[in-house]
Amino acid sequence: MTEYLTTIGLEFHAELKTKTKIFCSCPTDAGGEPNTHVCPVCLGLPGVLPVLNRHAVELAVMAGLALNCQIAEYSKFDRKNYFYPDLPKGYQVTQYPMPICHDGYIDLPLADGAVRHVRINRIHLEEDAGKLVHSGEHIQDSHYSLPDYNRAAVPLIEIVTEPDITSAEEARNFGESLRLILLYAGVSDVRMEQGSLRCDVNISVRPADSAALGVKVEIKNLNSFRSVYRAIQYEEQRQRELLAGGGSVVQETRLWDEASGETRAMRSKEDAHDYRYFPEPDLVPVVIDAAWLAEIAEKLPELPAARQQRFESELGLSHYDAGQLVISPPLARFFDAVYTLFPEAKTVANWLLGDISRLLNESDAELDAVPLDASEFAYLLSEVKKGAINQASAKTVLEEMFRQGGKAAEIIAAHGFAQISDSGALQAQVEQVLIANAQPVADYRAGKKAALGFLVGQVMKQTRGQANPAMVRELLEKALESEN
Repeated sequence: MTEYLTTIGLEFHAELKTKTKIFCSCPTDAGGEPNTHVCPVCLGLPGVLPVLNRHAVELAVMAGLALNCQIAEYSKFDRKNYFYPDLPKGYQVTQYPMPICHDGYIDLPLADGAVRHVRINRIHLEEDAGKLVHSGEHIQDSHYSLPDYNRAAVPLIEIVTEPDITSAEEARNFGESLRLILLYAGVSDVRMEQGSLRCDVNISVRPADSAALGVKVEIKNLNSFRSVYRAIQYEEQRQRELLAGGGSVVQETRLWDEASGETRAMRSKEDAHDYRYFPEPDLVPVVIDAAWLAEIAEKLPELPAARQQRFESELGLSHYDAGQLVISPPLARFFDAVYTLFPEAKTVANWLLGDISRLLNESDAELDAVPLDASEFAYLLSEVKKGAINQASAKTVLEEMFRQGGKAAEIIAAHGFAQISDSGALQAQVEQVLIANAQPVADYRAGKKAALGFLVGQVMKQTRGQANPAMVRELLEKALESEN
């Protein structure tokens, strides 16, 4: 049986986090009534001139630095000409021969411990198109479609990899790594479900003994990494079966159908000359001097790989715990804020990955959106550590702070959760429990040490969970041993 090799390149479009569009002052906010976030500039009406959004340039450069790219000192814009109803100008302003960033990479850890060095060919700036609103649920069952240009000219970066990826799993992992880097860098909110991060796949299959790459097929309409994974698996198998049956693969663009789990032909694949690229005459070139580049680089925050390394090497967290924190920027930021005030990394991580993550999942919320304050949480942990409140009561306090905010000390006092650590007060409780439970006392003195747990539980019950359990155990052991 012939062996086949798969070659994959990815293209990602990420909307940049600017308040206004790339060439005009229209807002980039999602939503709104159709065609209300538009003006003559982004609609391409006669007689208007675009003005480049400086912040969009800075975010594109920030993305390039985060992805280990070279930043072009000189880049320019071009017109990409094609007709589609969601493109009001009849062309897209983009960058073709001279992109703003080039020659980057991501080192992708593999399951076997190896690293896949995935090269990034280029990152270029461009404007987004509008979108078509269909009368039906899908274009196939619609009687008509109407254009909404609110999204037209929202600033995008397109990130194009080299064909260094060899499987659906690698492609999905690359996408997740890229998304996290862009999120940490603060250049995009990368919400695939809302369309602010979109992925196209270029895939080819060839016999293992062939040095030449196979015929490339592009797959569009991928709005989740699950779809990326499934579409590659399907297309990989489709091309292998074609080749094994003596057929040939046609260079084309295919759409992914999530419902059927199949790709289907959309159109023949265009080449660059089909778009008749030419320099954009209404925009001057972009020049990024050393001073401006240094200013942008200074704003680049700590990225996921560096943060994970710090959590492991400096704070002593396990690779797993550090990874679980880093994968959520709000969780990682909260960890740092709490650790600054309560410097016990493992304890903080356990609470964040345990009870706080559970509460977040139950409420389907991001940590940034709940009223839990890092300093109040650090205070709560310090109270647990010194024995002023027990673990069970602390969890109740945490839930109230998570849902309603407030100060830990006030919540502890309001619920009467202060832990009893006064040995005199606890001694009286211990003596009452010993008198009331003669059989467990006898069992313990007969060598059944498990009876001690029952007696501890009785003291805790009698004090409504407020007794210091370690002190209760110590007092019980002392009383039982002294009368033995």
